[in-house]
Amino acid sequence: MYELRFDKQALNFLNKLEHNVKKRIWNKLQECKSEPFRYLKRLTQIKGYKLRVGDYRLIIDVQEEIKILFVEKIGHRKNIYD
Repeated sequence: MYELRFDKQALNFLNKLEHNVKKRIWNKLQECKSEPFRYLKRLTQIKGYKLRVGDYRLIIDVQEEIKILFVEKIGHRKNIYD
């Protein structure tokens, strides 16, 4: 089981979202803790993985050796990769 850690800006963005969107993202992250590579897709342009939750994307750094999922960025799909 992986541990979740958040960048401060990602956590602030998550807290500003509507309750139902926030709940969907949180539930998907909880599923991701047990089998992260079932849900994560490797990014080619930048280091890390993406997690898709509806119209939102999460950029996650996976540290396999210490079993940590570090959520670096959360944003809408149209501007997350800028």
